[in-house]
Amino acid sequence: MRVLSLYLLGLIAGISLSIEAALGGALGQNIGKLESTYYIFIVGALSLFIGVLFFGKGNLGAMFDVPKWNLTGGILGATYLSLLIISVSLVGVGLSITVVIIGQLVASVIIDHFGWLGSKQIKIDKNRLFAVGLLVLALFFIF
Repeated sequence: MRVLSLYLLGLIAGISLSIEAALGGALGQNIGKLESTYYIFIVGALSLFIGVLFFGKGNLGAMFDVPKWNLTGGILGATYLSLLIISVSLVGVGLSITVVIIGQLVASVIIDHFGWLGSKQIKIDKNRLFAVGLLVLALFFIF
């Protein structure tokens, strides 16, 4: 049951990403692509602030004690969302998200293979390569 719940959460995250891409692309056509990214981050930051304020159980002060490379996620998030919004306005949501997923899968398999960034080391095998190949094949059907 727990595994099913995790798959469901991942599915909801993926659906949310596609909706966000479509909304960001439409907003970007009206107010500007970088401005759209900025707006999405501001609203997201305010939403998360309220969530952390009422439901957070961690320790934000500990962020000053972690290795500085752990803090680069915000820059990567802004880069990702900006490029996604630009891409959606050029080629649409379906193609943009397909390419994003391919990029995520390739990077994830490489990160796992070497155990980079504190991840569990999982070697690349023929099944993982086959899965990447199938996703690249899917790109041609989406295109």
